[in-house]
Amino acid sequence: MKRPYRVVVAKPGLDGHDRGAKTITRALRDHGFEVIYTGLHQTPEQIAETALQEDVDAVGLSLLSGAHLTLFPRVMEELKGRGMDDVLIFGGGVIPDADARTLRDQGVSEIFGPGSSLKGIAQWLETALDERE
Repeated sequence: MKRPYRVVVAKPGLDGHDRGAKTITRALRDHGFEVIYTGLHQTPEQIAETALQEDVDAVGLSLLSGAHLTLFPRVMEELKGRGMDDVLIFGGGVIPDADARTLRDQGVSEIFGPGSSLKGIAQWLETALDERE
């Protein structure tokens, strides 16, 4: 890792299941990232504002409610509105392959589903951010 990257992990919308978000938060911290977990029920505006205030390199969105095609683009729009369109966006949750492709086409760097390797996610994020340096 070229430097300690800062990452926000967020739960947008009304999804109340945060075990995965907490698990990835711990895994990324163990890997050397500085991680800010926003907690449940965050609006896209709150997530973008946290990302701005914390000067993050990446935002990870965890969503199980099925609203990913609405909420992921709204978070990206809020980030762009704050001049943060260079922040890497990745996500996880129960997201169908077709929707994951759509999100990638819209600018989400990667989508991780249930059973994804925590080590693999951390290594992917490290590589993706190192390549941007």
